[in-house]
Amino acid sequence: MSVAAPAISVVEARRHAQATVAKSGTSFSAGMRILSRGRREAMYAIYAFCREVDDIADEPGTLLEKQSGLSAWRMEIERVYRGAPTTPTGVALLEHIKDYDLPKQEFTLVIEGMEMDAAGPIIAPTMDGLLAYTRRAAGAVGMLSMPVFGAPRSQAAEDFALSLGDALQLTNILRDVEEDAAEGRLYLPAELLKKYDCPLTPDMIGATPGLPQVREELAAVARDKFAATRAALVHLDWKMLRPALLMMGVYEAYLDKMCARGWANGQSKMQISKFEKSLIALHWYLAPRLAK
Repeated sequence: MSVAAPAISVVEARRHAQATVAKSGTSFSAGMRILSRGRREAMYAIYAFCREVDDIADEPGTLLEKQSGLSAWRMEIERVYRGAPTTPTGVALLEHIKDYDLPKQEFTLVIEGMEMDAAGPIIAPTMDGLLAYTRRAAGAVGMLSMPVFGAPRSQAAEDFALSLGDALQLTNILRDVEEDAAEGRLYLPAELLKKYDCPLTPDMIGATPGLPQVREELAAVARDKFAATRAALVHLDWKMLRPALLMMGVYEAYLDKMCARGWANGQSKMQISKFEKSLIALHWYLAPRLAK
């Protein structure tokens, strides 16, 4: 039986994905732009998917509405892999899934991560629970990106993608504690909160005396993840991975600056200027630090 053509053309779908990236203002766009056209369009489509499911989890709505929206995306991914997408982003993904042999389970894991957020807010997960979340919210995106970048399937490629995903997500969590708490979220692991007598709720977490120690210990975990990423990179062609390395350079700079400043409560959110980001990205584009 023949499959009906989707209502939107591939050209329109590509434009939709690119517009989604442009509208988001994501810092990932700089890395995408250095890719060849076909690879860039694949990353635009992957990002559009991630943006749309993330918006379902984050934007106002009832739990039932969010679950329904994410369930609809589960069904759309199934349709994409049958060659019959119905959404603009699904159409944009279709050709790239074939071209780069993108694994369906990684799209499913991204949706699972958003389901964790939608069912939340996430508050004081266990360390294992936190890493299960980062595997889905960030690691899966890395696993989808690696074949698009041109990296061959290997243990080193998987280690790179998953370690970097953890490192980026943990850095975000460390930087955004107060902002997340204002929205009723607390991604810091329960084990560390208990260790330093911090409450297991977001209320007043920003003024808790033990919070600096919690952040310091979690920062050490993030540092280990960056180190593991660098160790995996030694076994890969770093030129293929430049888009990921640009992000790695900027996020590791955030972590370095936060560690150097210290973790005292009440400090403003760490910022890096566009000029400084450009310098960091240029350095990593030309000569990444394979050891540190």
